Amino acid sequence: MKFSDFSIPSTILNTLKRMGFDEMTPIQEETYPIISQGHDLCALAQTGSGKTAACAIPLVEKIDPEKNTIQGLVVVPTRELCIQYADEIHRIAENTSVVAFAVYGGFDKGIQVAKIKHQVHILVATPGRLIDMIYSGDVSLSHVKCVILDEADELLKEGFFEDIEFIMSCIRHDHQTLLFAATMADDIKKLADDCLKDPKNISLIKRKPTPASIEHCFMYTHPKEKEEKLISFLNNEDVTQVIMFCNTRQLVDKVFHSIRKKLRNVEYIHAGLPQGKRTSIITQFRSLKIKYLLASDVAGRGLDFTHVSHVINWDYPKGLEQYTHRTGRAGRMGRTGKALTFVSRGDLSRLQKLFRIKQINPVWIGSNPLQDGNITSGDRTFRNKKKPYRKNRPRRRPEQ
Repeated sequence: MKFSDFSIPSTILNTLKRMGFDEMTPIQEETYPIISQGHDLCALAQTGSGKTAACAIPLVEKIDPEKNTIQGLVVVPTRELCIQYADEIHRIAENTSVVAFAVYGGFDKGIQVAKIKHQVHILVATPGRLIDMIYSGDVSLSHVKCVILDEADELLKEGFFEDIEFIMSCIRHDHQTLLFAATMADDIKKLADDCLKDPKNISLIKRKPTPASIEHCFMYTHPKEKEEKLISFLNNEDVTQVIMFCNTRQLVDKVFHSIRKKLRNVEYIHAGLPQGKRTSIITQFRSLKIKYLLASDVAGRGLDFTHVSHVINWDYPKGLEQYTHRTGRAGRMGRTGKALTFVSRGDLSRLQKLFRIKQINPVWIGSNPLQDGNITSGDRTFRNKKKPYRKNRPRRRPEQ
């Protein structure tokens, strides 16, 4: 369906057309009527499905700009997602008088408080800074009509369950609550039971476990050969922009200082950088001033980078959903993309589980270790065989 098929005000509809929004994505088509009618909602949707706009459009419609109060509240897990969400609402509300603003840690609280006291209709916040402002009396939630808990599974993963419960307890009047997540774990069910009232439930995860627009490539290689293999791969690809993920900020630093000698326009980002630096890097990356971005998982959830053509997993992701969120940085909103994951021997059992559960059709670059008995990489040979038993091997003594 098209956005024009719904009774969206012309001030918003014209803006959507300028933004290139014509056809609705599945999550937008299914949630818009529910949100517009005021129902609570629990929605499961994959990364890059367009759920930010799915929430933002009906949320902007609900705001009365004549009232200088916070009427919409959006809670997200990271600072970067907080900024992105507020920017998206600002774009959609461009031809209205609705004001959206983001508050998060690592930025001058006084400036944020001054803005809120001046005029803010939709507040986008990370839990810690929001609770700080509630305790200090700088934020009132007494006029909130709609609360959005976005990336709820990540919120709970980061240990924000009690924080969310506290925030919701501060909104005692009737209001609408929308919960969005990528998985329906037990803690998400509990959060939904605690915070939602007779909700409508939507799940698009079962229909498409991984974005069909992404080609999932894998390369079995020795850790010491990753850099050489990476450069060779990139030199043979039609690359627009690349995000390369490492599992720790220390490894991000290490790989960056090594790889910048071979790649131009490369930067890095992780939670150890000052917030101003992180924001600057994301802005430069979005404006195509940076081509290669090394990142920890601070960039792996929810952030929308329009021009990313390739995602590289330098380290094998720690979990199935982490793989989905990382690779989802490419192939956004139905665009095509390619993901390359480096694999070592210790990853093989988890890899088979990934293929089965996420229904991935893997493309192997080089040898397929799940089929080959001996895997040769450079001058090294990895044998998928147990070491021979040595009869005269000394018996290990039990620890005292």
